Amino acid sequence: MNKVAIVIGATGLVGRSLVQQLAASDTITEVITLTRRADNLANSKVVNHVIDFDRMDDYKDLFQGEYLFSCLGSTLKQAKSIKKQRIVDLEYQYQAAKLAAENGVKHYLLISSSGADAQSKVPYLQMKGLLEKQVSQLPFEKISIFQPSILKGQRPEPRPAEIIGNWLMAIICLIPGLQKYSPIKAELLAKKMLQVSQEQQTALQFFTLQEAFPR
Repeated sequence: MNKVAIVIGATGLVGRSLVQQLAASDTITEVITLTRRADNLANSKVVNHVIDFDRMDDYKDLFQGEYLFSCLGSTLKQAKSIKKQRIVDLEYQYQAAKLAAENGVKHYLLISSSGADAQSKVPYLQMKGLLEKQVSQLPFEKISIFQPSILKGQRPEPRPAEIIGNWLMAIICLIPGLQKYSPIKAELLAKKMLQVSQEQQTALQFFTLQEAFPR
């Protein structure tokens, strides 16, 4: 049976590692990456399509496969405003999930955030919570939502604030009860996503840091 995996956010910290792991997996026959700019991984199983995320409906036929891995995301610094960040982190994400569901994709796997809450006063956590709520209502056979804290890994463009944040959080998370906010390596999250895509049996499952990577 052909097992095609679609990845959006394939050039990000988790997405890049995930694409490599999917391409190396015997259970995946093809990896489709949808990106803003050409990004060709030297692997015959990976097919890259450059798309305009503002016109995603034009690319509906590309959202066909067994899995959709959603690793898309931005920062306030990259987006320049909360309004523009919301377009990427909520609107693009939901539209991609909706197209995949309409095309019969069976399993949707989303990277959200620790603390995601549709009622949060924090804009970032609110948009993540709203996205979780919206995609959970789509007719996928299985939905997996991952809620990591700060991600660790080698980015093409270093983020000084994130480096400092990782260092501080590693110390803060020594305090009992705060372990769920521990930084996590991107490749470990990608590995867990691949594992869950092969093993999850329930229709909807959430994975916090402690549940996915027990200490």
